Amino acid sequence: MTTATAPLSPTAGRAFWQESLFLPNPASAELPVVQTKIAPPAPPADPVEAPKDLSHTWVVAAEIEVEPRIASIADFRGSFKTYEGQRVDALEVYCRGCRRPYDEVKGKDCDEKVDNRHLIGGDQSIRKKRKLPPPPKGAAIIPGGTIQRRGINAYMAGVTRPR
Repeated sequence: MTTATAPLSPTAGRAFWQESLFLPNPASAELPVVQTKIAPPAPPADPVEAPKDLSHTWVVAAEIEVEPRIASIADFRGSFKTYEGQRVDALEVYCRGCRRPYDEVKGKDCDEKVDNRHLIGGDQSIRKKRKLPPPPKGAAIIPGGTIQRRGINAYMAGVTRPR
């Protein structure tokens, strides 16, 4: 705990200190002192996690008929402008995150925001390893020499290797 000094009233503020400079014996001037206790800082409150937004981000795969000039611009830029009121045919409506059709997942949480393992072929820890195809009949696998991949020898092997 610490103590601090502060003036008792506004009359003992700046004017008091200025006047005390001109007193014959400044040590005899009575200085108002207030002892205050500074409270320790409050412990941080438990962080309340905001609920995660699990809603889908819907996108529409569309088909728009355009002129050859607009098609060229769209091919070059990846975007284009159409005129107002043009009819757009929707080919498919799906979620941008989980890439699933609207009909299958409407009203459910987006799987990509919950867990996106379905996008990488399932859980990698329990998925079966890929099988290597057997070599053709009559073929023999001949082990090659070791390749130096680190150090100056690897660099020199790459630099001096003929093309």
